[in-house]
Amino acid sequence: MSRTGGRPRATRKEARGKTERIGQVGLGIMGGAFAKNLRAAGFELSGFDIDEERCAEFARLGGRCERSVADVARHTSVLITSLASLPAVEAAFFGEDGVLRGARPGLTIIEASTLPLETKLDVRDRCATHGVTVLDCPISGTGAQAAAKDISVYASGPEGAVAQCKAVFDGFARSTHYCGVYGNGSKLKFIANLLVTIHNLSAAEAIVLGERSGLDLDLLYEVIRDGAGTSRMFEVRAPLMIRNDYAQATMKVDVYQKDIDIISAFAAGLQCPTPLFEASKAYYAGAYAQGYAKHDTASICAVLENMAGIVRPGPASRPRKAAAKK
Repeated sequence: MSRTGGRPRATRKEARGKTERIGQVGLGIMGGAFAKNLRAAGFELSGFDIDEERCAEFARLGGRCERSVADVARHTSVLITSLASLPAVEAAFFGEDGVLRGARPGLTIIEASTLPLETKLDVRDRCATHGVTVLDCPISGTGAQAAAKDISVYASGPEGAVAQCKAVFDGFARSTHYCGVYGNGSKLKFIANLLVTIHNLSAAEAIVLGERSGLDLDLLYEVIRDGAGTSRMFEVRAPLMIRNDYAQATMKVDVYQKDIDIISAFAAGLQCPTPLFEASKAYYAGAYAQGYAKHDTASICAVLENMAGIVRPGPASRPRKAAAKK
């Protein structure tokens, strides 16, 4: 686990590692990937999600599905939350059957969602009054990367508590960075997502320019990936753009709109200019408006293709109306 200024010391609890049952609240694209890798690492899991299909998949992995979030908190000493919206956060932590209904003093929560900083701080403070420690630990990486255990954790909060969770982080992530005081993880996540937003659009721009110039797109991918012009987003999302298939989303356009709004508000509050990020936003809004709300954010390539007058056969050349209405 890397850290600015040193490395957190391992503790006796860290050494116990896999003997503890880990809780999970939120078993969607990211939470489900965490569960897959934690089970592969030998952890016992308890989890909950309001989506019964996600709970069923969790059970197929070997996790124990609980009846409520409170039950997950009641049966674990370390709990991971991965939640998609502010209402979900309020319900999961402070609802009638939420975390605080079942939590015992000493519970540590790895809060892995992308949320406004003020929400993260509010969650920490309200949980602290019940003896519950919350760590701010957003994730850098897509759902596909999470499934392949190719993600980084930006862990912030009490150093000792982060060190105690090292074995858990190692179970679902490629790397963990200790980022210092609580909230630094989210700030770094906002910056990472700002770059993701821009680089995803630049990858789409490159693909469309290649199409218009008559290049073979597989050749384009092979050559660009091996040169100075590559980026992590080009490597991850250009294959989806080349296949013209965005239905199996690792980050849905409608969910990412939330992340874009969070970054915009964060930068505006600091009066910090973000010209490339601002220029990128319209293309994500365009993907949403053109019916790609439930598709992967790589679908902004289709927006640029429409602007360029390019029509390609394939499953994502025009989204199904049912998908657009979800």
